[in-house]
Amino acid sequence: MPTPLGESDLMLVEALQLAPRAPWAVLGAAIGVDARTAARRWERLRAGGLAWLTAYVPPPTLTIGYLDLACRPDRIAALSAELCSWPPVFSVEHTTGRHQLFLGVDAVDLAALDTLVTSRIGALDGVLSLRLTVVSQVYREGGDWLARALTPDQRARLPAPAPLPHPSTSTPWRKLDADLVRELTIEPRRSAAELAQRCGAGNATVRRRLQRILRHRELDFRCDIANTLAGWPVTAMYRITVPADQLAESARALAALPETRLCSAVIGDHNLLLAAWLHGTGDCADFEARMRLAAPAVTVGERNLSLRIPKRMGRLLNREGRAVGQVPMAPAR
Repeated sequence: MPTPLGESDLMLVEALQLAPRAPWAVLGAAIGVDARTAARRWERLRAGGLAWLTAYVPPPTLTIGYLDLACRPDRIAALSAELCSWPPVFSVEHTTGRHQLFLGVDAVDLAALDTLVTSRIGALDGVLSLRLTVVSQVYREGGDWLARALTPDQRARLPAPAPLPHPSTSTPWRKLDADLVRELTIEPRRSAAELAQRCGAGNATVRRRLQRILRHRELDFRCDIANTLAGWPVTAMYRITVPADQLAESARALAALPETRLCSAVIGDHNLLLAAWLHGTGDCADFEARMRLAAPAVTVGERNLSLRIPKRMGRLLNREGRAVGQVPMAPAR
């Protein structure tokens, strides 16, 4: 059955995954179309909620947690809708297993995370119990997943991503930096000229501050798709235990699997969390077998499926997985 995202659409998506702020002329050249055609195709995808760009502040700038909620059955829908409106709750998933909701949350530090979880989320009507896992290192996240529609030659035509900076290179944000980040989280491809106009600053100043933010990777960008409509309808989640001395090696091997969307070392009941996009539920056993081949030291402790994802990285999604709204992400303080 044909999907709304064709091969040419996935090629454009992957080009934006690799170079989200590249000029349309560069993106178009990589996929064999002119700049106007590339921009027009993207607008169709964006307007239809089939693909979208997200800008966000990455770890370790923030403290990231994953929260499992066991909920009273008659309150699941209401709790999901409520939590989707909270800026510090950047993702909400309905899951199988003994927890009905899986949340991605962020905070400025551990104390703020504790307040968010215990005083706010834990106090909601219908929450029966919760389990918090804190991220210690991210080996792969959703922005690293690729549609794999481009050839190596096409990828080579795109600008290389900026190298990860040394932590000592980051500097405290000024008000203009915060304003720029806020505007880019709303529309990640805003030009320096447009940002200068919206932030009330000079073009040269904005260009210089923007280059510093991008060079130091103080803001990350990702191109997401309506995975259900693109042919990857199944999101499988695995909680894994690995001996500490083999954690980094195993995590890197698992992160390299093409289906892997998320691979994070975590502190909790297990020490590794992995999520994968699959073509069908029948692929779960095969993927788990390949996980064991890639990283023989892993032991899968829990495996669950996401039944529905109403929010992903600040985007509100309908039942088809199309983006229909946005709640700009902001950490709990």
